[in-house]
Amino acid sequence: SRLVGRNPAYIQQYIKRGSPKNLPERERNILARYYGVAPQLLGAPEEEGSGKRGGLKLVPKLAVGASAGAGALAEGEALAGKVGFDEAWLRKLGVEPRNVSLIRVEGDSMQPVLSDGDDIMVDKGAALKPLRDGIHVIRIDGVLMVKRLARAPGGRLSVLSDNPAYPSWPERDPAEVQVIGRVVWVGRRL
Repeated sequence: SRLVGRNPAYIQQYIKRGSPKNLPERERNILARYYGVAPQLLGAPEEEGSGKRGGLKLVPKLAVGASAGAGALAEGEALAGKVGFDEAWLRKLGVEPRNVSLIRVEGDSMQPVLSDGDDIMVDKGAALKPLRDGIHVIRIDGVLMVKRLARAPGGRLSVLSDNPAYPSWPERDPAEVQVIGRVVWVGRRL
């Protein structure tokens, strides 16, 4: 913060709270030179017409938990940090890097695939496409959850827990289920 001539908490607020949302160009360039990194790593746009693809994409990690249990109300989408992923790797996953974010799993209804405390990458762009069977972050009656979705006969939708100790909801009306995005990756501590 001192290096760019700002108050002592400026950079900490940028990293932890996402405020400001983007660093001004002058400050971004000072920090990039100081740390020996590309300005794009700190949020600078790619140069027009450079044709450059790749590098790290800072994926927002939201301070939101998707319930994999009895259900939890969403607290909002406060920024908890950012995690760098290789853009080429993200594209190999079949996602547009600007459409992904990370959230935390809360509960064990999706075990053994997802466990309490796992970080999951959610492709919000998938919510705009025809629904594919798989694990999704959804909202039902204001409750944010992560569940397996499967198309059922007659245009209905099955909302399934992988852990047999938890209930599933076969044949829900798709209008009752708001799909936030498809889960495309999971990371966990060992």
